[in-house]
Amino acid sequence: MEKEAATPALRFETHETWNYARRSTLTLPHGPCRTPMFMPVGTQGAMKGITSAQMVELDVDLMLSNTYWMNFRPGPDVVKELGGLHGLMSWPKNILTDSGGFQMVSLLDLSTVTEEGVTFKSPVNGEMTLLTPEESISIQNRLGADIIMALDDVIPSVTTGPRVLEAQERTIRWLDRCYAAHSRPHDQNLFAIVQGGLDLDLRRKCVDAFLQRDDHIPGYAIGGLSGGEEKDIFWRVVANTCAMLPPGKPRYVMGVGYPVDIVVCVAVGADMFDCVYPCRTARFGTALADVPGGVVQLRSDKFTNDQTVIDKNCKCFICKGGMTRSRLHQVACQEGGGELITYHNIAYMMNLTARLRAAITNGTFPQFVISFMKTIFPRRVDVPDWICNALAYAKISSNLLEEHYPANEQLVIDDSVFMTMVKEAGSGHIKSPYHVKDRNIHGFQKMRNVVKEGEEEGEEVPKEKTGGKKAKMEME
Repeated sequence: MEKEAATPALRFETHETWNYARRSTLTLPHGPCRTPMFMPVGTQGAMKGITSAQMVELDVDLMLSNTYWMNFRPGPDVVKELGGLHGLMSWPKNILTDSGGFQMVSLLDLSTVTEEGVTFKSPVNGEMTLLTPEESISIQNRLGADIIMALDDVIPSVTTGPRVLEAQERTIRWLDRCYAAHSRPHDQNLFAIVQGGLDLDLRRKCVDAFLQRDDHIPGYAIGGLSGGEEKDIFWRVVANTCAMLPPGKPRYVMGVGYPVDIVVCVAVGADMFDCVYPCRTARFGTALADVPGGVVQLRSDKFTNDQTVIDKNCKCFICKGGMTRSRLHQVACQEGGGELITYHNIAYMMNLTARLRAAITNGTFPQFVISFMKTIFPRRVDVPDWICNALAYAKISSNLLEEHYPANEQLVIDDSVFMTMVKEAGSGHIKSPYHVKDRNIHGFQKMRNVVKEGEEEGEEVPKEKTGGKKAKMEME
């Protein structure tokens, strides 16, 4: 075991690696966190439909809360009087608070950015409030999380032109203001967030500026993704940025929650992930599972009489206790029925990251990744090109299709899995209707899950909303 990095409030040790993937322990004031790890999001200081005791039961090491919303209700001073977020939530383990920067995108129509900070029109009471780097850090100091995030200038990931450079340079200036305002470096870790849009040169310049400040930066986040960019660009930005960052500090990819994306990001060197997706999709009746497509849409009538569990390999009390898809279908179709699926989805994410850690430790990481991908994409025709490209870069499979999928496979269509198939005119190529698309949509954009006849997969995000022409990127 090699001790790699330590600050007054953080220690980061890497135990094993498999090429870029690594298993580490991130020790924070409220205990150790095992990476790779997924962090559930309790936006307003609570998980919807699940208690803190259940989160402990599920073996969650670290969860998130949202600075912007906690500032409105109940307010940082109230939270401080209650013993910080840990006291408010009765949560004994670690907490990360974001800076409020993401709301520049999610509340784009309600915000204005200047060098001083970002002015929001409150969606709660309509009042105008200014969030500066200093105020963001002051709020987070009072909330008392173990990891706090610098306020960055966040723009939609598909933005092009001079605004990208402006946001990247402002993010660096704001980082200096955040560290100058930070009053609790002895027990709170202030992470920097790398910005630069989809431009690798701007990302590198941002990292270079941060490395000049590395002595007081305990960890790094990769921000500005998961907003509609093409998946083949998404993973390249993550991989390139991870390669630029110092090896002895944690790397956190913000807003990533699809299991397939987490597996890919771990393979290219990332450690930490968060997203509302597993819990939000549960409230719409969607369970995560090791099945073709990766999800079970429990509100579908096809599960009315299904006597199997969500995932036979899952050890959560729902699956292990034999609660059938039929029963969950009835629950999911009722208001307030998402609590059980939320519990299962968090259990699934915890189990997925545990399996990733075990595979790295055992030296079986490439076998695990290939097996996982073949479960989610069981047929050669289903595998997205971006997955093949990413796994080649990670040295898991130089040619996933040729090495692990039969060239002469029979295309058997099972109506319980596939709703429709789309054949391109004259090409003979059939596109997969799976929910894992070629665009990264963890954030605020809403997308359709199924490709309908006559549509192209890329039509979910019109070109005028993605910056026009398809960007080309090469790995450095």
